Amino acid sequence: MQQVDIMAAQSQITQLLESALRGEEIIITRDNQPILKLIQVSPIAKRRRGSAKGQIWIAPDFDQPLEDFREYTD
Repeated sequence: MQQVDIMAAQSQITQLLESALRGEEIIITRDNQPILKLIQVSPIAKRRRGSAKGQIWIAPDFDQPLEDFREYTD
């Protein structure tokens, strides 16, 4: 983890971005207080159709009226 003052970060932004792209965490500070964190964003995994097959089930009585609401449905 690298800490850089905001004034120095303005003149080193290209190098800081390259460091972040290599996986380094950059903390930007103002008056020795952290104000920003510069990190690389993880790529978003593509969803695949059927990837949850067998992991989700629906109870046989899913669409049956609930006992608590029986008085409203009769």
